[in-house]
Amino acid sequence: MELGLLDITVFVVFIASVIGIGVFKSMKEKTSEDYFLAGRGLSWWLIGFSLIAANISTEQFIGMSGSAAKWLGLAIASYEWMAAITLVVVAFCFLPKFLKSGIYTIPEYLEYRYNETARSLMAVFMIVIYVFVTFAAVVYSGALTAKTLFGGQEIFGVAITIKSASWAIGLLAAIYVGFGGLKACAWADLLQGSALIVGGGIVVILALKALGAATVEEVPALANIDETAGAIKRFTELNSHKLHMVLPKSDPEIPWTALVIGLWIPNFYYWGLNQYITQRTLGAKSLGEGQKGIVFAAALKLIIPFIIVVPGIIAFNLYGDDMKTEAIDTNAAVVSTFEEVQDSPADSGVAFVFDRYYEEVYPEKAAEIVTFNAAVAGMDAVEGETAIAKNGAALEAIAIKNKELAKEDRVKFQQTLIGYKHDSAFALLIKRLVPKGLRGFMIAALLGAVMSSLASMLNSASTIFTMDIYKKYLNKGASQTGLVTVGRICVGVFAVIGCFIAPLLDDPKFGGIFKYIQEFQGYISPGILAVFVFGLTIKKAPPLAGVVGLIINPPIYFILAQTLPGMAFLDRMALSFFSVLILMTIITVVKPLKVAVVMPVNTDINLEHSNVAKVLGVVVIIATLILYAIFW
Repeated sequence: MELGLLDITVFVVFIASVIGIGVFKSMKEKTSEDYFLAGRGLSWWLIGFSLIAANISTEQFIGMSGSAAKWLGLAIASYEWMAAITLVVVAFCFLPKFLKSGIYTIPEYLEYRYNETARSLMAVFMIVIYVFVTFAAVVYSGALTAKTLFGGQEIFGVAITIKSASWAIGLLAAIYVGFGGLKACAWADLLQGSALIVGGGIVVILALKALGAATVEEVPALANIDETAGAIKRFTELNSHKLHMVLPKSDPEIPWTALVIGLWIPNFYYWGLNQYITQRTLGAKSLGEGQKGIVFAAALKLIIPFIIVVPGIIAFNLYGDDMKTEAIDTNAAVVSTFEEVQDSPADSGVAFVFDRYYEEVYPEKAAEIVTFNAAVAGMDAVEGETAIAKNGAALEAIAIKNKELAKEDRVKFQQTLIGYKHDSAFALLIKRLVPKGLRGFMIAALLGAVMSSLASMLNSASTIFTMDIYKKYLNKGASQTGLVTVGRICVGVFAVIGCFIAPLLDDPKFGGIFKYIQEFQGYISPGILAVFVFGLTIKKAPPLAGVVGLIINPPIYFILAQTLPGMAFLDRMALSFFSVLILMTIITVVKPLKVAVVMPVNTDINLEHSNVAKVLGVVVIIATLILYAIFW
């Protein structure tokens, strides 16, 4: 995709404005409270936009729209609409307790409620997840967008690849958050959050317009639809099977069972206990301002699926062939390996995986792979109605066989072959539909989205390390200037680590970045949520219960993943959550506290609830339920 002079000018001005305003607003920061919590002076409108900008990134524009382009369709919107209800609950159940205690970080609250060990465990878990999972995934999603839009081109003699784009994006975000802290993030988010919503609106309008003007030659499925139908009718009839919030119990990603319990766990963890989100609310000038800001963000959440999920669905209608072409490049190395060993399965030492779309696009090649894997497993015949089912049986037989072999003799599974590169959906819409003059704005909005989320993660990870580890254990007498300096050093170190990891996520075995993030958070989020919920409601839960709850969740989730690989990860989260609660209950019954814990009280902040936020919160919940009723 080519950019004109106007595009380049708009892009440069926007990015310069974001960085400039953020740094300017942070120039007077002197204390750790200034740097990490914006001096506890954020207003509701700044909090609301900042929450959305910190949350909505290419993780959504690329990952969520990519998931919508697959079979999930509108069902993926549950992450957004359930978040609206979650935010309202957080505003009135979680935030009052956190602001009242005067904490800097969410792990700090666990020390007051349980002990230092619980605080340290959560701090380490969150740093690992931020740096190795969420930061790396968002960097990768931004790099994938750049590659899809400009792959094959060079900037200053450097080819635009996943690797080069990852380093450019990650380090750019590190620069402005390193200088400015939370206040820089919040003010930059104001610009970037607005640009995201406007840019997403532009794309959905252009996508619907293109679908309304498409011919049968361009979209063969239109042959079954009245040729005089408008864009909305074409969209609904082409995608009637994707416009439902409820999927079968057997769905591997979002079964209806996940809507009952499983999906609430990552939602409450993310919006109520996730440092890089809650840090904005901890910086509120009062409880009322924080509550109004959170409810404002909840209202904005209701429109997000219409500017992210809907375009992803339309992208597959219009540009499925382009996604197929993108997949060919991704599959190239694995296909080459298969062709090399195809004639000698017994001696190959490898097995091959493919998804349901690969079978659809390349049925003959899928059949060849099934035959090959069956030979590797030593099977004469494989049962199953489809190639992917047969391949699953062969791979399961190989996995069983591997347990009996020495480590060096085991069969290695190759990365998953895919039929379509669904994560390229949103970038293809920009590349094909956005005219010159607007391209610069759209690219700036997407890069701004990446930088906003990355800056939030870096700021929060550095806050946790500085306040929960460095000040607590390494230098208890550190000065305010010293704490800020350590925070800035952490930003740089964490950014470099994440940029090393990001290119590795191009491997299809991760199942798309959205699934990658949610899957890996299953190792910590159910346990953290269980520990907080139990501690907030059961006043005599002992410190041991909190520590065990945090420690036991990763092995529980791992065992479930190994023994029940076919279970949706959201259902595994639910099982982990209740398992942790049961263990904490047993510990509390056996050894309860004799006297309930008394939490500290922050007298420097107005803790009066907002009546306006209460009314609007009820409106948001009702609106969410109406949307579910419409698209059930």
